[in-house]
Amino acid sequence: MEIGRNTDMRTLRAQHDAVLIATGVYKARDLGGPGSGLDGIVPALDYLTASNRKSLGDTVLDFETGKLNAKGKKVVVIGGGDTAMDCVRTAIRQGAMSVKCVYRRDRKNMPGSQRETANAEEEGVEFVWQTAPEGFTGDAHVTGVKAFKMHMGVADATGRQTPMPIEGSNFTMDADLVIKALGFDPEDIPTLFGVPELKVSRWGTVQVKYATMMTNLDGVFAAGDIVRGASLVVWGIKDGRDAAVGIHNYIQAKIAQGVAVAAE
Repeated sequence: MEIGRNTDMRTLRAQHDAVLIATGVYKARDLGGPGSGLDGIVPALDYLTASNRKSLGDTVLDFETGKLNAKGKKVVVIGGGDTAMDCVRTAIRQGAMSVKCVYRRDRKNMPGSQRETANAEEEGVEFVWQTAPEGFTGDAHVTGVKAFKMHMGVADATGRQTPMPIEGSNFTMDADLVIKALGFDPEDIPTLFGVPELKVSRWGTVQVKYATMMTNLDGVFAAGDIVRGASLVVWGIKDGRDAAVGIHNYIQAKIAQGVAVAAE
């Protein structure tokens, strides 16, 4: 059932005592620039899903044709998070000719696991730090990533330094498979679910009271990445457990209230 097409949040709320929003964040951040539509430039989730399905014994046409298979290729992964680490290490295991990971900040400011980064380096991944892509070369299929170097500028209010471009530092990296691992954003839940009154943060994540995991809508709860932003599965598990307790307490309170009213 697709909420927003087969039904909407108002209908679900009318039919149920409580509703939990646990949709995750699956809207992949994209990368523009000249040549961004060339063949051979693929989203990280497509690449990793194909690899997992192949490992499970499924027939994956895009893997068999080489579209989502790194074997024998010069691979460039763009991004510095945990998804990027999954991509570079998967490409190594698929037998890539070379694997580079391009990230616009320096090593200490990358969001991904430092341990996985070290492991990836041991396996032969080359990290190209403080580098940002600006476009791609090739005719029908990608042949290279055009990029420029960055330096770490003034820190923002959180203390994190902002990367700034270095003039005249442009260069091109050879590539015949480019994997975009730029992270994920929330979809527009209020619009998709038909509840514009649902409060979200400026990043689009659903706002909750963490003591109960309930949103500003009575009986509507939320948990996981749609609340925190893209994070680790252990936080999703914790939020799910906390939300279960919150829903239980909410329903028990409603039952007690109903009993009290009936007694009067």
